[in-house]
Amino acid sequence: MKKYKTVQHKVTSPLVNMGPIKLRQPLPTLGIENVDPFLLLHHYGPYAISEFNNPFDLGPHPHRGFEPITLLFKGEQLHKDSLGNEMVVKAGDVQWTTAGRGIIHAEGPTKEFVKKGGDLEGIQLWLNLRAKDKMMTPNYQHLEEKQIPKVFSKDKKVQLNIIAGKQNNEVGLIRTQTDVNVFSVKAAEGGKIDFEIPQNHQSLIYLLDGEILVNDSEVLQKGENQMITFHQDGNTIQFEAKKESTILVLSGAPIKEEISQYGPYVMNTQTEILEAMRDYQQGKMGYLY
Repeated sequence: MKKYKTVQHKVTSPLVNMGPIKLRQPLPTLGIENVDPFLLLHHYGPYAISEFNNPFDLGPHPHRGFEPITLLFKGEQLHKDSLGNEMVVKAGDVQWTTAGRGIIHAEGPTKEFVKKGGDLEGIQLWLNLRAKDKMMTPNYQHLEEKQIPKVFSKDKKVQLNIIAGKQNNEVGLIRTQTDVNVFSVKAAEGGKIDFEIPQNHQSLIYLLDGEILVNDSEVLQKGENQMITFHQDGNTIQFEAKKESTILVLSGAPIKEEISQYGPYVMNTQTEILEAMRDYQQGKMGYLY
């Protein structure tokens, strides 16, 4: 039987400084440490990239113990990592890195994109790994927009892109370590859709652009409240687009483990964090030049 999940939190998406750039960070935020298993949500851009302005060029840096994920909505980025992967990620594409025991990667607008100029916008997620998987072999998955399964509302005004997880018998191609759903959504004005989210999942909706009405009761609007999290008390979420909107839907079975986090490392104990720092300094996470 269909039952709507009730709202737990409704929050803004404040701008924070990350080195030379400003980006939006709705998670973590005041009162919400995480939406287990999702640890961090960064919404960067849209930035007007050109030869005179290219702040979003992240040089080589390490990760361990979680999965850093990038969903690109506008522009073009180059991903390089210590596994030897070198991929151009275009608008609509997804890069899903499983850091495991350690990976070094770099990302930023391609030289061609910087030269021609244009808007760059994306989402970066940090998805936790269970203690038993934190030291697994690192891996990288790249999905092109055309590979991503799509589900449409009855009125055809809402397109749900299934990156990971499942909906309406369509299954995402990303291989995940835990039970998660990651959907990006494009909705035309007036578009309405119900989607199923398992009751045990922690879940959220984040609005990148536009305005939506959630479960006939809560409004998300760009520049106002942009993220809603839900209780684990139903199996359905609904929204209706009041304007043309771009939306991110996340849900996952909570891992429920203690977390110790420092910079680019997410482990379970402080000792493991110190080991990660030492292993990186000793070159055990590989090299990227």
